[in-house]
Amino acid sequence: MAHIIVVGNEKGGAGKSTVAMHIATALVRMGHLVGVLDLDLRQRSFGRYVENRKRFTAAENLNLPCPIYRELPEITKDSLGPGENIYDQRLSAAVTGLEHEVDFILIDCPGSHTRLSQVAHSLADTLVTPLNDSFVDFDLLAQIDPQTNKVLKPSIYSEMVWNARQLRAQAGLEPIDWVVVRNRVGAQAMHNKKKMAEAVQSLAKRIGFRVAPGFAERVIFRELFPRGLTLLDLRDIGIQNLNLSNVAARQELRELVKELKLPGVTVDF
Repeated sequence: MAHIIVVGNEKGGAGKSTVAMHIATALVRMGHLVGVLDLDLRQRSFGRYVENRKRFTAAENLNLPCPIYRELPEITKDSLGPGENIYDQRLSAAVTGLEHEVDFILIDCPGSHTRLSQVAHSLADTLVTPLNDSFVDFDLLAQIDPQTNKVLKPSIYSEMVWNARQLRAQAGLEPIDWVVVRNRVGAQAMHNKKKMAEAVQSLAKRIGFRVAPGFAERVIFRELFPRGLTLLDLRDIGIQNLNLSNVAARQELRELVKELKLPGVTVDF
């Protein structure tokens, strides 16, 4: 059975598709079979990332490792049983079609609350939540006292993850390993950065997630998307002398994948 990784956050602009593509490609490069699904049926950023990769490699006659991308299959309402939800069945069919073919299934969720995202979270063995280093994004996880910076209570997304955990427990499945990734962290030791670190660590102890380092804000991520490339592909396209920013970004990816502690994965890049 494939290990299911869900990349989720109910706020757009947190870098979910970039994180998802880099994790998936890193796993493929390390010899694992990876199937990927994009649950943002409208924008399809992750799906287009993979399509861009296939188009670029074909045009340049390159042989870059690529995850197996699948669209959610169409299902007719006539095939549904009483009380069955069509989105539940589409996701279930997609996962069933992949789970015996691959080692990992990576699911990228939309930046909003949808039925598909809710169901995907209950399927997650590992949940990765990219979080911009901002209290605007942190508010999705918890509300804090503006004077003391203390966590007051979990917010809407944390409650959704809690519900997903309850569903898994009722089904007798292993608990979700929830990893919050502090993404687009500034390089300078600013006061907001320190306050965010303290708030995230405090919340981690309270509601049960691990904190992993993410990616700093770098222009290169925006440049890679149109060609479907990742940091690990730069030498394959002829960039032999990586600049300091690229080397640092590659190390960030290495640390992220290592911290996920995925079964059977030894980080070797």
